[in-house]
Amino acid sequence: MDESDKPAFHIRSVAIIGAGPSGVTAAKYLLAERWFHRIVIFEQRNNVGGIWNYTPDDDLAKAEAQAQTIPQTSPAAPLEKPVWRPRDVGNLFGSVGEKEATFASALYDDLESNIPKELMQYPDYPFNHDLELFPERKEVLNYLEDYAQDVRHLIRFQTQVLDVRKLSNDRWTVKSRELRSGQETDEQYDAVLVASGHFNVPYVPAIDGLEEWHKRHPESLSHSKFYRRPDDYKGKKVIVVGNSASGLDIGSQIATVCQIPLLVSQRSESYLSPGATPDKLELPEITRLDVDARAATFSNGHKEVGIDAILFCTGYFHSLPFLSSVQPPLISDGTRVHDLYQHVFWRQDPTLAFLALNQKVTPFPVAQAQAGVVSRVWSNRLRLPAKKDTEDWEAAVIRERGSGKMFHVLQYPNDARYINWLYGWAQSAHRREGLEREGQGKETPSWYPRQFWMRERFPTIRKAFRAVGGDRIHIKTVEQLGFDFDADCKAEGGEATGTAKSSL
Repeated sequence: MDESDKPAFHIRSVAIIGAGPSGVTAAKYLLAERWFHRIVIFEQRNNVGGIWNYTPDDDLAKAEAQAQTIPQTSPAAPLEKPVWRPRDVGNLFGSVGEKEATFASALYDDLESNIPKELMQYPDYPFNHDLELFPERKEVLNYLEDYAQDVRHLIRFQTQVLDVRKLSNDRWTVKSRELRSGQETDEQYDAVLVASGHFNVPYVPAIDGLEEWHKRHPESLSHSKFYRRPDDYKGKKVIVVGNSASGLDIGSQIATVCQIPLLVSQRSESYLSPGATPDKLELPEITRLDVDARAATFSNGHKEVGIDAILFCTGYFHSLPFLSSVQPPLISDGTRVHDLYQHVFWRQDPTLAFLALNQKVTPFPVAQAQAGVVSRVWSNRLRLPAKKDTEDWEAAVIRERGSGKMFHVLQYPNDARYINWLYGWAQSAHRREGLEREGQGKETPSWYPRQFWMRERFPTIRKAFRAVGGDRIHIKTVEQLGFDFDADCKAEGGEATGTAKSSL
């Protein structure tokens, strides 16, 4: 047998960590290969959907908020501990009143998706046409529950992964705990796919005076992970730190009830920002906090006194406590995961892979495109490049974007190009008899000019949608807001191809 024809991997069993949007779609692609004898999804919650499971228990959120370390400048954090609470509603995954392990989610009461449903959806499983253009959190969870129906039999709910480590026989051992019984189990798998998300360990920057403020007024400090509703800030003088998508949305909600103006501390202007508004005062970074005067001084010298609350919308660390034994370490300062090829495969041993680490992307189709490649590589229908080439890829990204928090950021058009590059890679897999599409296997997402057009404009689309006010529940399409793909293409002299020469 020619060396190039030898199987690169001997993978028949796969452990997937997480039954959120990435883990569920990964299972579908692995099943579609008809190659793997055993696929197990470990999920610590009692439902699919990951972060889209809202935790309405105020006491839980407040307890976790007050237990958090402030400042939080390290990704080193223990595994999340569950809080047991009765179910509020019954569904396929449990009955009313049944105790379930609950983990705080970053969702809040009035959250809507910040991505139009046409872009957010799995391309092979569209959202209901009757849903509003930016679906509410409940609708997204319902969508994910429906999407997961055909892989539910693979999921071990209420099961937390404690440790994953490589064995001398080239397999992986996964240590897990069934949360109801407390029983711990060690099992071996040929490959591990991490789809557990990166919204667990909040980042709270170190600010002169913050630690003392937290000691004396812990209830006045929080992170967006624990935000639930604006009424908690009614009549208060508030600083919101950060202007990401969640920071902007949460700030807009708080501004309806707090003392005006809402103080917004930001490093730079966000591409999603609606610009200056009368109810907000935009300020630079906080350089010092004075707990006695409850005052904040900003980098431009501006000072505000009588601060009642500070909410940090400052993002999260990448944290993988169950992979702490892996060497060289996957995590250093928490800004990215190290030694990866294409943000997916661990270069030291590609039988460990990751999904949806990227930021400023459309996560569902990105995860789906990544899963399509992983399933083909692990079933030996696709080859990874030589190790030197994977090293060169990582080095090129570091030269372009640095080795820190920008490494996994694929802001438009890079996210769209990445999806199409992954599609091209998946399409190059050799055919195998018995697979769908005449042996090509399950199709991966690809974006066409309309998706590129919408992705480029969705911050503007989002602003127009919000401007409609309460009537936005009747807005189902971008066309209802006055956006016209065909007209824009004609005005720009034709359609863009949406292709990419290389991935990022």
